[in-house]
Amino acid sequence: MSLDAVLARIDADLDAALDRLMALLRIPSISTDPAFKADCDRAADWLVADLASLGADVRKCPTPGHPMVMGTIGEGARHFLFYGHYDVQPVDPLNLWHRDPFDPEVQDTPKGRVIRGRGAADDKGQLMTFVEACRAWIAVNGSLPCRITFFLEGEEESGSPSLVPFMEAHKDALKADLALICDTGLFDSRVPAITTMLRGLLGEEFTITGPDKDLHSGMYGGAAMNPIRVMARVIAALHDETGRITVPGFYDGVPEISNALRAQWEGLGFDAGAFLGDVGLSVPAGEAGRSALEMIWSRPTCEVNGIWGGYTGDGFKTVLPSKAHAKISFRLVGQQDPLAIRESFRKMVRDLLPPDCSVEFHGHGASKAGQFDTSDPAFEAARRALSDEWPDTAAYIGCGGSIPIAGHFLNIAGTTPMLIGFGKDDDQIHSPNEKYDLESFHKGIRSWARILQALS
Repeated sequence: MSLDAVLARIDADLDAALDRLMALLRIPSISTDPAFKADCDRAADWLVADLASLGADVRKCPTPGHPMVMGTIGEGARHFLFYGHYDVQPVDPLNLWHRDPFDPEVQDTPKGRVIRGRGAADDKGQLMTFVEACRAWIAVNGSLPCRITFFLEGEEESGSPSLVPFMEAHKDALKADLALICDTGLFDSRVPAITTMLRGLLGEEFTITGPDKDLHSGMYGGAAMNPIRVMARVIAALHDETGRITVPGFYDGVPEISNALRAQWEGLGFDAGAFLGDVGLSVPAGEAGRSALEMIWSRPTCEVNGIWGGYTGDGFKTVLPSKAHAKISFRLVGQQDPLAIRESFRKMVRDLLPPDCSVEFHGHGASKAGQFDTSDPAFEAARRALSDEWPDTAAYIGCGGSIPIAGHFLNIAGTTPMLIGFGKDDDQIHSPNEKYDLESFHKGIRSWARILQALS
């Protein structure tokens, strides 16, 4: 197996690889809008045909929503599953795009050449980095150095309603040595990354009711309880003066990161001032004594996402409102139990209510965090392979958000996920004028070629 020849083939075939990506990007596979159902089918068909051209045994699998694409190729003792998604976000507001979102092109920018179009980074460009690496391996060596199962989804951007039932029905086919997921990013333009921590998520919406109708504040103010005042007291009580969250039992199951990982993160040279400065802030506001990277990767949070009540229109209305509303999200880490935290949070709110006030709750999802064991030698092998391709050494990093598919692979199929991606923070995924750096696409293909050899 000649890695150098594979890398040379990738370089020589880059224009053709770009043409294939552009063809996929032109398909408006917006999964959340029923008007684009036929286009989602067309994207699945395109991928089936492309994988078949590599020699894969591939099929389009129907679901109650958009189809899955599953295929296998290669032989060998090692078996890896690759996951990506071919659906994309809606393009609204269309007037903010500088060109047709589904008429992609390579553009020159002050920061380098980029692929501009909806889905370029999330996730068609990322998905195709892996497919193109496989294509080059097969072209040079006649076969892959391992067995690959492709699992490509068409509903990721619309909540994946068909995913869990499909995975449970096909869990034997999804068992592999590792599940490779390309839907994440670089740490920065020089440092590639393997994401090994994903925070879980708990959402709570609640309404506090005081009087049975809105009241005139001159006639009832002072005598009648104002639910916004109660809501303010509840929200203020969720954190202490050091930034720690006060929900009873909240920190049960929260681990400390190892000294080795902390040293690796410190070595990344992350500039918290610049990070906050980009959004008009300057001082980290989380737990005292924690670095900014710890706060966003390995520590749990409690944040107010919305609060409203009373009169909020133009002008002024001296109303004492009947109801106050808030939405709270908790990002979770380690072994925190979202359902136990939900019950503890609700009890805390009820205990803080004064007489004459009541509360109603509405949950908005509850998922555990994911933390993946990097003691498997495959992780170090992949990290070294990435480091050989990029200017700086690859790092194990956390992710402030949640990627449910990673937990599904572990919990349903028993397959450990490895998350490697080449996106950048400025790719504007989900926003107008989405882009994917040409360097990310090119070096992403080369990176996967190196990783396939290292893992095999």
